Amino acid sequence: MSGLDIVLLGTGSPLPDPHRAGPSTLVRGEGLHLLVDAGRGVVMRLAGAGVIPPFLNAILLTHLHSDHICDLNDVITTHWVMSPVTVPLHVYGPVGTQVVIDGLLAMLAPDISYRINHHDDLNEAPHVIVTEVVPGDSFEVAGATVRVGGTNHLPVEPTVGFRITAHGVDVVLAGDGVPCEQLDDLVQDADAYVQTVLRADLVALVPRARFQDILDYHSTVQQAAETAERGRVRTLVLTHYVPAPGLGDYDEWRAMASPFSGTLVTGDDLTLCHVDPAPQGLPDEP
Repeated sequence: MSGLDIVLLGTGSPLPDPHRAGPSTLVRGEGLHLLVDAGRGVVMRLAGAGVIPPFLNAILLTHLHSDHICDLNDVITTHWVMSPVTVPLHVYGPVGTQVVIDGLLAMLAPDISYRINHHDDLNEAPHVIVTEVVPGDSFEVAGATVRVGGTNHLPVEPTVGFRITAHGVDVVLAGDGVPCEQLDDLVQDADAYVQTVLRADLVALVPRARFQDILDYHSTVQQAAETAERGRVRTLVLTHYVPAPGLGDYDEWRAMASPFSGTLVTGDDLTLCHVDPAPQGLPDEP
C-alpha cells in the first residue's frame, strides 16, 4: 500500500468530553502502526480504528503533559496481556520519558504480580524499551524513518515533533506548541502536518487565569495555517481542539485557516485521512 493513513484517535483537550478522547494519533501503513501520544481513552479509540496494542510498532511521545500520556499505562498493560509471547514495546520520547515509564511500571506492580501469579503462560513483566530523543535525532521503525525536531511549548520542555517518512510520504506530528523556526524546518515540503489548535477568540471569553494561560503556548488555527503555508505542506490536519467544537461543527475553524492554500482536514475522533505520494513530474507552483 502506498501512502499513509492518519487516524485522529483522540481530538479532545484536558477537559473531559463524552464524545472526544484525549490527544492521540495513529499513523499506519503497510506493516506500520505508530501511536503518537496516548491521551484519555486511547486504547478504546485504537480498537475503534481496528488496531489492538500488540499491533503497535512503537509509541512516540511529543511531550509529557498529563493529557498526552494519561492512558499510556493502559497501552502498556493491554499490549502485555494481549501478546501471545513477550514482545517489547518501544517508546520514543523527550528526555524524562524513562522516569515516566519507570513510575508507570511501579504503579502497575501489584497488577503485574497478580497476573503473573494467575496465568501459567505469563511469566515476565511488561518489557518496555525507552529511547529518549532530542531534536536532530533520527531512528528507524518497521521500515519508516523518523526524524525528531524541536517545538516550542514553553515553559514545557523538552518537547519534540516527529517527521515520519514511509511509503512515499512524509507526515509531521508536532504535538502542542507555537510557531518557531525548528517547526518550520520540520514541516518543510511535508505531505501532511498534524497540529494541535485552539480558538483564541473563544478562550478569551473564559474569565479565569488558568484558562487564559494556554493562549501563549498553543497554536491558533491561523498560526497553524500560516506554518503549513510557509512550509508548502500539502495537507494540514487539525486536532486537539481547544475548546472542542460540537461534533462535525468545523465551519468557523476552517474559515480561520484561510492562510493555508492546500487541503485542510478537520474531524471528530476516528477521522481518517489517507495521504498519497505527491504526483511526480509536475512543475512546482511559483
